[in-house]
Amino acid sequence: MTTTTQTPIDPSLDLFAEIERLKVERKAVILAHYYQDPDIQDLADHLGDSLDLARTAQAETDAEVILFCGVHFMAETAKILNPDRIVLLPDLEAGCSLADACPADQLRAWKAKHPDHFVISYINCSAATKAESDLICTSSNAAKILKAAPDDRPILFAPDRNLGGWLSKQLGREMDLWPGSCQVHVTFSERKIIELKTRHPDAEFIAHPECEDHVLRHADFVGSTRKLLERVRDGDRQTYIVGTESGILHTMQKAAPHKTLIEAPVEQGQGCTACSECPHMKRNTVEKIYLALRDLQPRIELDEELRRRAELPLVRMLELS
Repeated sequence: MTTTTQTPIDPSLDLFAEIERLKVERKAVILAHYYQDPDIQDLADHLGDSLDLARTAQAETDAEVILFCGVHFMAETAKILNPDRIVLLPDLEAGCSLADACPADQLRAWKAKHPDHFVISYINCSAATKAESDLICTSSNAAKILKAAPDDRPILFAPDRNLGGWLSKQLGREMDLWPGSCQVHVTFSERKIIELKTRHPDAEFIAHPECEDHVLRHADFVGSTRKLLERVRDGDRQTYIVGTESGILHTMQKAAPHKTLIEAPVEQGQGCTACSECPHMKRNTVEKIYLALRDLQPRIELDEELRRRAELPLVRMLELS
């Protein structure tokens, strides 16, 4: 059961100072994904991609409260790994199109018809869907996880068909792909990216593997959110065209202030014409973080049997990583 609060905030409060005070009082830690707003990235105790944050959640032994600035499946992951701690999500409506694309009951029905298949689920899925999976992966460790799958069993990769398709090409292993996709990463415009590369011939186009295949084929480098950040920080190019959620540009610019970053353009009518933001990630705000710490709501709660089933493939992933 989850609950929420809409208690008003005193407008005279310094919310950043109050958040720091409440963190100490509540013995809380704030985890944030790279796709959060810059203010939230800057106030987080730990910033990372899905794999980084799963590892951090597993390693957090001192905090009594974990406040997760991300989306629902990420906070669920923290709760799966920390059943005895309070896990907060500032806005329970912060969902994910990938998680929505693969409901657990549909995956369970598919498995019943294909009992020979080994199921690898991208971490962008619900706890219930994780519980139906044999292994979990992130975009950072997906190749390693796929190599650990049994050679003698067909694989279903869920829910992201684009990440699955890219992995299949990279590793030469055929898989059945669940027909899900990220609402952000499918909006990039191939035509506009080609035009942008023509105008900036020295720029490197880097892209997340959740992008469509016709976009990835133009990428000079494909990698997870963290790998894209490292590419900008450590690469020898001066200009980078970045094909992922635009929140990462804040941390990229901090890591490489002397470099030029250009958001990959999206199709007309798919949000703004020059940027790509996840509306669910952006549901979290400084005000909601303050309220969550003040009231210790909204909380993530999981049925214990479900949590234990979801924990098995998730912990196996962390061990393999």
